[in-house]
Amino acid sequence: MSDTPRWFTSSYSSNGGDCVEVATNLAAASGAVPVRDSKSRDGAVLKLSANSFSAFVGGIKTAGLDAI
Repeated sequence: MSDTPRWFTSSYSSNGGDCVEVATNLAAASGAVPVRDSKSRDGAVLKLSANSFSAFVGGIKTAGLDAI
């Protein structure tokens, strides 16, 4: 398994530049999901625990915010 992040933005993103990118491919091996600002790809990377990231995404979906 590669430890190189495969960054992507949400399919709901309008590509307006105000997005975050995530690399979920590392979650199984590291237990973390890296998150970064799409405008600053060489900047800081926030590493969320896989459980926290999953809870965050689930919370957005159940709150009906996934259509924003």
